[in-house]
Amino acid sequence: SEIEVDNHSHAQFAASVLQQLIAEIEAKAGSYSNQDELFLTRIKLQEAAVMFKTRYQSDPLSLIATIRNCINREHQLIQQNENVMNSPGGMMQSNMVIDPSAEIVQQLEVLKARTRETADDLRQLASDQESFALQYHNCTSYDASFASAKNHNVAPEVLRELQMKKQESEMLLNQRASGLINSRMNLQEKHKVTIDRLAAIQQRILDEELINWKKEQRMAGNGRLMCAGKLDQIQAWCDSLAEIIWLNRHQIKECERHLSQMPLKTGGYINLLPTLNEHITRLLSSLVTSTFIIEKEPPQVMKTNTRFTSTVRLLVGGKLNVNMTPPQVRVTIISECQAQSLLQTDSTMKNDASGEILNNTGTMEYNQSNRQLSVTFRNMQLRKIKRAEKKGTESVMDEKFALLFQSQFSVGGGELVFQVWTLSLPVVVIVHGNQEPHAWATISWDNAFTEQGRIPFQVPEQVPWPQVAEMLNMKFASATGKGLSPENLDFLASKAFRSTQSSDYSQMLLSWSQFCKEPLPDRNFTFWEWFYGVMKVTREHLRQLWNDNSIMGFVGRRQAEEMLKECASGTFLLRFSDSELGGVTIAWMYEDQSKGDQRDVFMVQPFTSKDFAIRPLADRINDLPYFIFLYPNRPKDQAFGKYYTPIVSESSNTPGNGYVKPHLVNIVPGFPGPGSSDMFSIYGHTDASNPPSVSSVNSAVEPTNHLDKKPVMESPLFDAANVLSNFPS
Repeated sequence: SEIEVDNHSHAQFAASVLQQLIAEIEAKAGSYSNQDELFLTRIKLQEAAVMFKTRYQSDPLSLIATIRNCINREHQLIQQNENVMNSPGGMMQSNMVIDPSAEIVQQLEVLKARTRETADDLRQLASDQESFALQYHNCTSYDASFASAKNHNVAPEVLRELQMKKQESEMLLNQRASGLINSRMNLQEKHKVTIDRLAAIQQRILDEELINWKKEQRMAGNGRLMCAGKLDQIQAWCDSLAEIIWLNRHQIKECERHLSQMPLKTGGYINLLPTLNEHITRLLSSLVTSTFIIEKEPPQVMKTNTRFTSTVRLLVGGKLNVNMTPPQVRVTIISECQAQSLLQTDSTMKNDASGEILNNTGTMEYNQSNRQLSVTFRNMQLRKIKRAEKKGTESVMDEKFALLFQSQFSVGGGELVFQVWTLSLPVVVIVHGNQEPHAWATISWDNAFTEQGRIPFQVPEQVPWPQVAEMLNMKFASATGKGLSPENLDFLASKAFRSTQSSDYSQMLLSWSQFCKEPLPDRNFTFWEWFYGVMKVTREHLRQLWNDNSIMGFVGRRQAEEMLKECASGTFLLRFSDSELGGVTIAWMYEDQSKGDQRDVFMVQPFTSKDFAIRPLADRINDLPYFIFLYPNRPKDQAFGKYYTPIVSESSNTPGNGYVKPHLVNIVPGFPGPGSSDMFSIYGHTDASNPPSVSSVNSAVEPTNHLDKKPVMESPLFDAANVLSNFPS
């Protein structure tokens, strides 16, 4: 019958099961007594028998419970595996999704357990070696006694007894020697397996997880959000790796020391320790050099004589006690050619540089609270830059540099010395703000389309449009808070490819030249310059309106006209100007009842950042009463009302200094509005293919002491004027 672990009446039966198990183990161990090659196995079986007696003899039912739990768990695992294999798609359709992070932690825990096991084996080996030394001393004593007795003609029975003791001692010595050799072989085999597993998990952490983090960091330069806490997680893994590697390296060195103290000779033993030591030292070197990383990148568009910051971190610095002698880090700027040479020769600690950086040295500090060893350069400044010769259409904004961070430190009390270095993401150096747009084109293309393992700083000359669209969307969303719709991206594709008809752009390649070298048709600026201007004005002045979907933006002039033709008079939309960098124009449908209900679409002369700095867009729309509906039929006050500047009250408009405070009002001449006249100022012709553009100007009341003076129209050349807020316009 089945044993019930909670039924104490079954304890006697459980005790008999325990005795049978112990007897089986002891019998198996006894069967190996004459087999020297299985000496270690026999010892382990004997130890197991003792362990079962010690742990379970007083409570044999607990042994039954342990065995039952193991069997049940085994059945569960088998059942789970069968369910997975029998499901559609087998393992690929499994609902058992293993978290990669948890898997890495699990593998590291296994390696820690193996390291503890080999540490125990090493202590046992040291004890066995001491026992062997004692036995060897006893054996030599018996040899000396037997030789002395033989020379002094002692009684034959005494001589036979000494000879028997001598033979027994030699046999025991041979057994212990064989056991010691087997222990050494088993231990170095365990170390070999551990190192192989270490190499595999380290490759995964460094070549997958850390490289992916660096990719995220590069894409963050284009606006993508980074995963918070990922680097700290990688550091935790690297700390575990460093600890495991260091302990195993120490164990291997101890094994070498024991071997040198007692070099037993045998034909079947191959000493792998020097190879293992070399392998694990390479792993440590790779770990240290790969985890010297730039946590906070310097600005990728760097203006000379402008302060900038950067942070460098050594992920394994705390675990290896590098902070005991804090290392110095030096920063230089190098050219593309110098970066290529550096990767080819791996030559560091040289003074070659392509510029002069102030405050370019710092000492790494250890933060006990987060266990981070890092240094932050807060006041670096690029004073000078040496540029390479330009070829063809190359400009200074095409030239890429990188910051080189270098350091040197030792671990293990100076036993190992490491020279480490790391390169920043590519940097474009400018001297004037007007170089910024093209510089960002270079950086954005590099960040988005860099291939792993490239030669610095090579990038593809052309890339598929979907990848370009992803990059533009990422940058626009980061700058303005909201990304681009598929319709926006189609519009951008047609502009980038200079296409006038709708096409499938998903299979088309956009070249670097089309992106930011060749001017757009009939324009003196490139596609990127146009996009950058739109992104800049939206970020600085139109962010809220863009996020509220009040700005259509990416729509052509003709398309806007077609959209408005069927709308009610007073319907308007906001679009980015094709002709003015960073310009925003208002297109609206106007029905002139005095001319027989003539309907025309008009375009206001584009507003730019300078205009919005004077008067915000929402207020300019509010100034014009014939703007009634935001396309297609949304009342303008509903769309823009919350952004209107509050009207100043009469009491607050008359301070005690004797002056009346004016405010600005936007008008379009020729259309009804505050301060307007009968003048109708239209630039261009009114026809279906080219809707007229009108210039918005401002009405002004001359602020003098003669308050009854009539309004005077300012010249259209003036883009702003003043209207007294408490007087009718």
